[in-house]
Amino acid sequence: MSDDEDVIYVRKQKTLHYGSLEEQERSRLATVGPPGADSDGEGTSSSVVQPAETGHVNISDEYMELEEEMNRDRQALLEEFERRKRARQINVSTDDGEVKKNLRQLGEPICLFGEGPADRRSRLRDMLAKLGEDAIKKKQEEEEERIQQEKDQESTWYHEGPDSLRISRSWIASYSLPRAKNRLEEARREQNQPEATRTAHRQELQKNLQAMSIFCSQIGDTRPISYCQFSPDSKMLATASWSGLCKLWNIPNCDLVRTLQGHNCNVGAIVWHPHAMESQSERVCALASCAVDGSVKLWNMESSDPLADVEGHAPHRVSRIAFHPSGRFLGTCCFDSSWRLWDLEQGEEVLHQEGHAKPVYCMAFQTDGSVCATGYHIATGSEDNTCKIWDLRRRTCLYTIPAHMNLVSEVKYQRAGGQFIVTSSYDNSAKVWSNKTWQPLRTLSGHDGKVMCVDIAPDSQFIATASYDRTFKLWAPE
Repeated sequence: MSDDEDVIYVRKQKTLHYGSLEEQERSRLATVGPPGADSDGEGTSSSVVQPAETGHVNISDEYMELEEEMNRDRQALLEEFERRKRARQINVSTDDGEVKKNLRQLGEPICLFGEGPADRRSRLRDMLAKLGEDAIKKKQEEEEERIQQEKDQESTWYHEGPDSLRISRSWIASYSLPRAKNRLEEARREQNQPEATRTAHRQELQKNLQAMSIFCSQIGDTRPISYCQFSPDSKMLATASWSGLCKLWNIPNCDLVRTLQGHNCNVGAIVWHPHAMESQSERVCALASCAVDGSVKLWNMESSDPLADVEGHAPHRVSRIAFHPSGRFLGTCCFDSSWRLWDLEQGEEVLHQEGHAKPVYCMAFQTDGSVCATGYHIATGSEDNTCKIWDLRRRTCLYTIPAHMNLVSEVKYQRAGGQFIVTSSYDNSAKVWSNKTWQPLRTLSGHDGKVMCVDIAPDSQFIATASYDRTFKLWAPE
């Protein structure tokens, strides 16, 4: 080759390989044959394909899911476009006050820092696009439903009572109506008396009350005495103590007659049956007591063991109990925010009255037995240290007596006539107040601890007080 001849360079084309390199390598080795084989070798040797070494070719089972990531991003982007499209189609009020109202209904702040009316409308539109165009309507329906439920709870509702309740109500009506008639006739006769006679009687009573002093003081138990009550004939006094014991004392000597054992914890009250001292009732129920463990026990005058148990209050505390004037029914105040009426003849609960928001502490029956109150005037004592006089007919408070320096623990009307009331307090005293003018007549001081209870004898000759200092005292005119 001479130097004058032109050298022609041929550009080598790139070869693109598709598919797996492993497969191509296997095909090449199958064509060339295994290394070290004879070119003119046996036919059997040329037909056997040996596995080849892959060299620098990496084989892995790991896959990168790029397609799924791209699909998720694409889906999110499409959803955002759809939301913006829906937001543009939602009609929002141009009234800024209406916009704020709608935001408040959705539970959103009505204004953000630096936000104007236009930005507020945009924010509301975006919220509706996320929650749905009918979100405001749904919120309004939920609010209306909530308000309706509250009204339904406040409204009076009725349910069908048992036959025992119907029998008890019929019996109470037949019992109380004649007594109410007699009470009204007695009030008319008293009203027809000369004013001078009534004034003289009232002055004599106030004179005796102003001369009240300690007649007898007795240690009643080893623990505080929580309650006391005179018997219907004023000849005995029943006391209840935090030791779980109830005791009967004669009046006026204050000698122990009997100890009633049956409660295992603090006794809240013990009350007399209205016909307890009648001779034919010695073997039947004469007293009832209650305790903080929810137990209510009935007692007679012959045994120190309980006659029967009234079950159904546990584990709630029973704070006070009261006999109906007929003696057939027993009312109980319970710490489950209800009070109950038990028919002792039928032996079952005939009324479970709810309605209080907190525990019920006290109750009393009217002398006629028609209502669970004390006539048309009710006296109430409170932790605000006052005693209030209420008129049931007017449904108003007639007078507020600034009675004590501490909470008022008990309020009692005179049983015969209601000419005066007595209050006891945690300021270690009890006070007597006139009925008409609500003026203080006498302060009964002498206890070393807070006065837990007070009671007036049916014949108005004595006043009894029970105290935290473990004593009870009798008060009588000098």
